[in-house]
Amino acid sequence: MSVELSIVIPLYNEEPNIAPLHAELSRTLASMHVAHEVLAIDDGSTDGTFEILRRIQAPDPCVRVVRFTRNFGQTAALAAGFAYARGQFIVTFDGDLQNDPEDLPRLLDIARAHDVVCGWRKDRKDDFLTRYVPSVAANALISAVSGVRVHDIGCSLKIFRATVVKPLKLTPGMHRYLPALASQLGGRVTEVVVNHRPRRFGRSKYGLSRTFRVVSDLFKLRRLMREAVDPATPVPRLYDVAEILE
Repeated sequence: MSVELSIVIPLYNEEPNIAPLHAELSRTLASMHVAHEVLAIDDGSTDGTFEILRRIQAPDPCVRVVRFTRNFGQTAALAAGFAYARGQFIVTFDGDLQNDPEDLPRLLDIARAHDVVCGWRKDRKDDFLTRYVPSVAANALISAVSGVRVHDIGCSLKIFRATVVKPLKLTPGMHRYLPALASQLGGRVTEVVVNHRPRRFGRSKYGLSRTFRVVSDLFKLRRLMREAVDPATPVPRLYDVAEILE
């Protein structure tokens, strides 16, 4: 059976979040009545993340797990998800329970007429100074340089047509600019307000340093955008896979 919707979830040391996330996603996806799969990418976790994924995957034919040999970073995890995804639409989703699965039916309806649908965390549940303010500044800079005008390019919850992300040649750190990169292969980009929930377990793996990396990237962003879709660009090796459960 063909898959319409692939949910790609990068995971790094998210042990307490996995079971409740799977339960929430399963309820929502069952109510949507679309052929789907959940791709969990274990990015070299050092806690019990993989063992929980193994227990969840065994009885659930909709769950596939890709385990890396070590931690390669979020861009690598998403690149692997795009490579293994079989769906016509690919969702990127956080593993920390801050994205709300209940947003998926609405976003998928909108995605049917677009190439990229970006979530907008209009009412963010993050620290104001260390997360919200740097995010606003980074969004404004990225929008100005890339030409893709969205309020919250850093929101993990997005839906892409597979045709606009599978061909991308990503390099480390480029997950931050996916809407800009994908817009070159499909220009119908829109933004939708989504629910953003407080983190229940663990702590964020991002902080102010990400803003400084964004500023540095902006000087070469236009070049990176061109290279991401240029057939002559060599395909970078971003990750090594230790095991696949399906």
